[in-house]
Amino acid sequence: MITDKVFLEIFNNRIQAAVEEMANVVLRTGFTAFVKETGDFGTYLLSPKGETFGSPLDTGYNLSLGIPAAAAIQAIDNWQEGDIVICNDPYTTGGMVTHLPDIHLIKPYFHEGQIIAFGMCFVHSSDVGGKVPGSVSPTAYDIHMEGIRIAPVKLYEAGQPNEQVLRLLLDNSRIPEQNLGDLKALMAALNRGEARLKELIARYGAPQVEQGIESLLEYAELKGRAIVADIPDGSYDFWDYLEKGPGGYPIRLRCRMTIAGSDIHLDFNGTDPQVRASFNIPTHNKQGHYMLVPALIRYFRTIDPTIPWNSGMIRMVSNDAPSASVLNPEPMAAVGARAATFIRVMDVITGALSQAQSSKLPAAGAGQACIVMMAMTDSSDGKKKVGVIQPICGGSGARPMKDGIDGMDFAVGHLRNIPAETVEAEMPILIERYGLRADSAGAGKYRGGSGIDLRVRILSPDTVMTARNMERMQFQPWGRLGGGVGEHGEAILNAGLTDECALGRIDELLLQPGETVTFLSQGGGGYGDPFERDPILVMKDVQSGLLSAAKARESYGVEVKANRLDEASTAKLRASRTRSEEPFSFGNAREQFETLWTDELQLAVNAALRSYPISLRDFLKRKTMAEIERLSQSNNDGPVATHEVANLMEKLRMGIELC
Repeated sequence: MITDKVFLEIFNNRIQAAVEEMANVVLRTGFTAFVKETGDFGTYLLSPKGETFGSPLDTGYNLSLGIPAAAAIQAIDNWQEGDIVICNDPYTTGGMVTHLPDIHLIKPYFHEGQIIAFGMCFVHSSDVGGKVPGSVSPTAYDIHMEGIRIAPVKLYEAGQPNEQVLRLLLDNSRIPEQNLGDLKALMAALNRGEARLKELIARYGAPQVEQGIESLLEYAELKGRAIVADIPDGSYDFWDYLEKGPGGYPIRLRCRMTIAGSDIHLDFNGTDPQVRASFNIPTHNKQGHYMLVPALIRYFRTIDPTIPWNSGMIRMVSNDAPSASVLNPEPMAAVGARAATFIRVMDVITGALSQAQSSKLPAAGAGQACIVMMAMTDSSDGKKKVGVIQPICGGSGARPMKDGIDGMDFAVGHLRNIPAETVEAEMPILIERYGLRADSAGAGKYRGGSGIDLRVRILSPDTVMTARNMERMQFQPWGRLGGGVGEHGEAILNAGLTDECALGRIDELLLQPGETVTFLSQGGGGYGDPFERDPILVMKDVQSGLLSAAKARESYGVEVKANRLDEASTAKLRASRTRSEEPFSFGNAREQFETLWTDELQLAVNAALRSYPISLRDFLKRKTMAEIERLSQSNNDGPVATHEVANLMEKLRMGIELC
């Protein structure tokens, strides 16, 4: 029970300062560019039960609320002062870790022989082995292809290092020296957090600190419940897709969000089965899992910026992620590219919540965090190099009262770009262009954010490029309430030359000196009728190069000639068009796909798959979808009826057995 609100406010500020300081230690002392520049790491304080009560907002990875740390903590029988546990395995940690590059360290903070709290931190390692540089490949089909797995084990025991465990990790990485540097940065952060907690205990006493931890979590829960209680009760369905899964078919993520009083339930039944690819998220269906709730916690924080940033905020969230689905796979499914999936989960939750709170949620953002990595032997010094070139995001969705943000999506706002000078100093490449992509933003009364235009020139022979989490290459970011879709993403080899070719989604690409790869990322969806946008703002976008004059005329009914607004022509154009107020604009590609693949038909396929072993489901999904498409093209009576799907699937299964 919260009794002393003055102390709680002071305590909250001190905890927030401590985790921000821990994060800055990692930022300033980390070795890899992905840590010291991009900021893909996290520093947290956990209660003895494993709930996050302290998490930074300004530095590092802030999608931390709902981390299920209890399984990893309980995996150690005899915690001692001076212990540091290391782990990176999603399955033995019960979903605390969600893919192998996230190397976690946990340290108990003792007072007079009793654990008061835990410090936890992680870095996204730029390489932990596996089949490709960077360890993440969309086409990996089991976790053994993705690098070394480490179940919770003591890296330090009572202050003494376990050199064998350290060597096991470093010997299985392409960048051992850099990984060691990042690990030391994490240990320094854990020690800093321990020092700050001891100062709090010395100042207030252990009992009051322990009560403060519980009160912080309770206070966040109370404020979160107040926000949920203001959402109209009801059930809201929404779905979206990852593109070109196994067999070339989209992977559907479906959620029914139910609001009942101050509780939220997320029902993911209807989501596709786990796939023979690395898009699975190992949530273990832990309630309020941190890969399922980011859209909710960001909504809460937007509505009430004073809410403490801790796991109490999601205590009212329950979820059902069906076993053997892409959101709760069975061991040992590949999970490396799970970021692509959790970003799409954010879009799905945002879409569902938009139906309940239409004037408070944005349109869809770019929907990707494409991490471009390269590995090569530097011809100037003969050294092998592996590193991140850039996290390529895109524009955010337009908001109900403001344009989207250019070059950055809300879903991955924690990722910072890497300066071109830093990249070129560390890797033998040339950044030829890095800016905003013209004509990429979804049109609307408030336009979406513009995407990114990046061109990289290769300088060393046999350079290997990977670019994981490329999405929205086909289905565009959706618009809201009459707003248009954002432009889809593209990747182009040798743009502008005779051998130019579209690359599509990149897995592993071998490049030679002189070749270029151009990335054109997505713009965010628009919000509201584009013909209601202030013509002056449209003209300014044309003047800045973000919008062509032709697109201004087509999408906004605004005539701009010689960079000046033609008011008479604009008035005439705007008077001649019927306006749209559709709740969602999905774009032609998705609308054409769903002409055949209705919600009901996809639910029927999903329901039929549940009667088969896990090993057959992804395969049978592909075979069944291919057969339904074939029949729909040759059958004059129309598409396959939903009640026929189960029998069709059984015939296909029997055909497999006969073979």
